Amino acid sequence: MSPRAVVFAHHDVGDRCLRALVSHGWHVPLVITHKPDPNERQWFASVLDTARELAIPALAPAMPDQRGLERTLGQLRPDFLFSFYYRSMIGEPLLQQARRGAFNIHGSLLPRYRGRAPVNWAIVNGERETGATLHYMTAAPDAGDIVDQLSVPILEDDDARLVMARVTAAAEIVLVRNLSGLASGTAPRRPQNLREGEYCRRRAPEDGRIDWTAPARRIHDLVRAVAPPYPGAFTDIGGERYRILQTRRIHGTPDPDRTPRFCARHGACIVVCADGEALELRSVATRSGPVDLQRLARNLSTNPLLLCEQAA
Repeated sequence: MSPRAVVFAHHDVGDRCLRALVSHGWHVPLVITHKPDPNERQWFASVLDTARELAIPALAPAMPDQRGLERTLGQLRPDFLFSFYYRSMIGEPLLQQARRGAFNIHGSLLPRYRGRAPVNWAIVNGERETGATLHYMTAAPDAGDIVDQLSVPILEDDDARLVMARVTAAAEIVLVRNLSGLASGTAPRRPQNLREGEYCRRRAPEDGRIDWTAPARRIHDLVRAVAPPYPGAFTDIGGERYRILQTRRIHGTPDPDRTPRFCARHGACIVVCADGEALELRSVATRSGPVDLQRLARNLSTNPLLLCEQAA
């Protein structure tokens, strides 16, 4: 008999992992997901649409009714419960409804980057790898024993969407290569040493504000961590908000004048940072739309813009 699994899922990871379960013969009697958020750009797959395509009953409550879901799962008697990038906490009474275990896919190499927005935080902090982890679920978020994990690289100019695509692929691989072990009860498990990791909070829009006293690499990492489809890093200049959407580090001898400023070099828009290193501005926007960087470079060639006030 095929294992029965109730799935809580969202985002591309939810889409791919749900498809993987069904493709490998698991019976999914119910999917719980989220309704589209009208305040959020829907750039990722809709698990609700995926469930409809696969003819799986699905619920997308605005506010999950834990007791109602507990009764529903009690009737379904699932062997397993899976959480694939589901955004809400799943209470312990629900976890206990899974007779053979509850498992989560998390977008980091646990115990590193437990909690919210793990891909974005990893890039912000300049990490050179992240990954996906399959682990047992407990009442504490992202703290259960690890079944398996797979790392993916983060290259110097990778933005969050590109890294998220790699993490999604890693999540699918990690899940698929452990399905037989989960079904047979032979899947490995090893405890996490939570002292070796950290817990990350939800990111807020203000976290995208650029601190011009930071070194160039730190600013570059922030820009790519929140690049579109995320809101973008920003700075306010002369009462106007500039969204810095893409930068490139310029490797070379640091500028002896370490005053943060926008200027021009060889027809390109450059920002000299507080450590003397420079970034090329590759994409910038205001409320009016994309900035013409060639025109901006011409203006900056004769009128560099000091960022001292923004750095203060």
